[in-house]
Amino acid sequence: MDGAPCWVSLATADLESAQRFYAEVLGWTFRRGSLGENFSVAYSGDVPVAGMGAIVRTMGVAVQWTPFFAVPDADTASARVRERSATVAVGPIRMGEGRTALAADLAGATFGFWEGRVLPAWDVSRVAPPARLELRTRDAFAAAIFYAEVFDWASESGRCEVDYQYEAVVVRVDRRAVATIRGGAVESAPDPHIRPRWHVSFFVDDVDDAAKAAVSAGGAIASSPADNPFGRTARLFDPEGGLFTVHSHAPEGA
Repeated sequence: MDGAPCWVSLATADLESAQRFYAEVLGWTFRRGSLGENFSVAYSGDVPVAGMGAIVRTMGVAVQWTPFFAVPDADTASARVRERSATVAVGPIRMGEGRTALAADLAGATFGFWEGRVLPAWDVSRVAPPARLELRTRDAFAAAIFYAEVFDWASESGRCEVDYQYEAVVVRVDRRAVATIRGGAVESAPDPHIRPRWHVSFFVDDVDDAAKAAVSAGGAIASSPADNPFGRTARLFDPEGGLFTVHSHAPEGA
């Protein structure tokens, strides 16, 4: 669906090390993708969950998880980003069977967009996506307006609905929450992990067990397991400093 989350990807410096860590913590398996030996696709059972690419050294990007949103035309999306004084850092470029770009919003949070076929596991109009997204930013309402204008959220032609719940802007597809936007981030914070950024959250059966597994596998806990209106969560670091969240399985429609 246009404007909806359609993929998440980890930029890493050591693909084999990252695969070992996420296999141990999240139980993923990996298969070679169509983009070459420096890229792989993570699977939970038979479901493709995320991409990984050893591109930190070659492209000079940070180790981080990045969400991607589906667009009908990557050039149009790029133009909308620039028209709003935000940044398109890479692309649009041809990648496999589609075109993609990396951008940063007005507060500096990195995101991507994808023009092309979406894998069935990420067709959020039909199934719950394998991950939930949350943007922590300075001004949630300003960010919501920015993304709504770039991705046509809440427009007559779009099917992504936006409302306000639990002190956050919630993006829904067919009444299912697929992303939230919250305030409270500080651009000038000395800790880069509390600056504006998109947080990628993966569903697990037991949040506490996943946090313990992350530490055992060489990672660290950024915020301890805690309950919130959407379930139980914990923020974790992989061994290279990649920040991600684990989340208890949410009820349908939450």
